Amino acid sequence: MEIDMTPFYLTFKLAVITTLILTIIGIPVAYFIAYSEFRFKPAVEALIALPLVLPPSVLGFYLLLIFSKNGFLGSFWEKLFGHQLAFHFDGLVIASVIFSFPFMVHPLISGFRSIKKDLIEAAYTLGKSKLETVLKIILPNMKPAIITGITLSFAHTVGEFGVVLMIGGSIEGETKVVSIAIYDAVEKLDYSTAHIYAAILFGFSFFVLLVVYMFNKKFEVSR
Repeated sequence: MEIDMTPFYLTFKLAVITTLILTIIGIPVAYFIAYSEFRFKPAVEALIALPLVLPPSVLGFYLLLIFSKNGFLGSFWEKLFGHQLAFHFDGLVIASVIFSFPFMVHPLISGFRSIKKDLIEAAYTLGKSKLETVLKIILPNMKPAIITGITLSFAHTVGEFGVVLMIGGSIEGETKVVSIAIYDAVEKLDYSTAHIYAAILFGFSFFVLLVVYMFNKKFEVSR
């Protein structure tokens, strides 16, 4: 039986791009939340955590309205790039960034808050700027949080279904990632193909979590 590897390629591509974007925007956002004090901070934290409790179909529905030709972002995107976001790979990326955002930001916030204030103050005393302190002191000392955020974001993107289905549907070579391929195979009663896709995802998810726990344990022992 021949297995189409295109869904795996699209899934990996989506996960890599999403994780890269989340890492770039997640670190400054997490730093701001961890160290700043302002009145509406709880509201911002609640907004970031919303995808954790909101049903994917609800989030996907509203994103679909925004991404469609009649939506403000979809119409703008179509004028700019010549295609709408809904049912396109670009739409999957943006939706995945939104849906996986808390999986990146929450570990980073915990990492920033775990750094002792004495260490930061010592860096300032030695004449290091805030940027130098973040890059040379804080980030190196919160490697487990960074690795956890990156790994969980990647793995969560790989396993996305509800939001991906609502935004992208099942378009061959464009939006049909592995989770959608499993759904399509089950609908066709092609359980053999579904088993193969599901087993690969199951093994990958277990391996990713195992690596995270092993790395964190090794880091704790070395400290």
